[in-house]
Amino acid sequence: MNATIPLQARYRGFGCPRTTCHAVNRCEDQASTRARMQASIDRVHRQILASKAFIGADLKLVVVPEYFLTGYPLGDSISGWAVKAALAIDGPEYQRLGDLCRDCGVYLSGNAYELDLHFPGLYFQTSFIIDDQGHLILRYRRLVSMFSPTPHDLWDRYLEIYGLEGVFPVADTPLGRLACVASEEILYPEIARSLALRGAEVLLHSSSEVSSTRLTPKDIAKRARAHENNCWLISANSAGMLDVDMPNQSVDGLSKVVDYLGEVRAEAGSGESMAAQANIDIGALRHYRARPGMGNMLARQRLELFAATYAGTVYPANTMLDAQGQVLQPERAHFAQVQSSTMASLVSRGVIASE
Repeated sequence: MNATIPLQARYRGFGCPRTTCHAVNRCEDQASTRARMQASIDRVHRQILASKAFIGADLKLVVVPEYFLTGYPLGDSISGWAVKAALAIDGPEYQRLGDLCRDCGVYLSGNAYELDLHFPGLYFQTSFIIDDQGHLILRYRRLVSMFSPTPHDLWDRYLEIYGLEGVFPVADTPLGRLACVASEEILYPEIARSLALRGAEVLLHSSSEVSSTRLTPKDIAKRARAHENNCWLISANSAGMLDVDMPNQSVDGLSKVVDYLGEVRAEAGSGESMAAQANIDIGALRHYRARPGMGNMLARQRLELFAATYAGTVYPANTMLDAQGQVLQPERAHFAQVQSSTMASLVSRGVIASE
């Protein structure tokens, strides 16, 4: 830990004031879209202030759900959604979120669609962390997505611009070393492991996931990722999604705080809630990581065993760059087409058995 950053060993972490997503899909123009985003930020601001008044001044870290500003694209082209719903890196929405953090005295992590001038016509699904002074201290672009552009789709150029540390960022803060995992990516253990091996101690998981009274794959994965990396994990799911055609409460429940042993410390039920909050003890995590034993999962990694397996390719990189390395603007059908060709390749290699 950087000695210039005093560690706050224990504080309260919050799997969001579980807020409802007010989608922008039916907004008729950019002005109405931005007004709805602003209203969503204002609502979250009020909810955090009210929750902190009840929980206490030691509430220092808040995670809000995936899609909390916009919902997800339904029928929009990639370039159309970029114009309609994606945030500029230095845009007014981020400035307003910074104001929120200063006023509430919290670190805030969330997820939004975001523009990047290096990749015109595209957007990335970006998880961010803003500190309690209003500064954006971490920007993580989702790496695995079925429907959105990712850095991997532009891999050579993205690495040239941002480097590998820009792909797997970890922020060293008074609340510990923080990192983000986006939504469905909780199902991909390699992402959380890559962050943990770069020092991450708290994984912040903005999600919009299917609710169920039974264990879901994502809910199982939250416990697994926390345990196998000896990390705290704070996960925030939507409390429903309004102004879209899907049943509103399909994404609901399952916000939780999981400790570094995989134990759920707090969990919210359905609807808007402040119940997913618990003490985050970084000192205890560091003590456990420094203790030899079977449970010290990070110290027992034998990465060389798997290097040859991971040296191959399944889903190909650079599918949104042309032969000259210029950015392509694909149609929505692009993602299914690439997956179909990937599956055919796996069949030919004997990885997937043909029917």
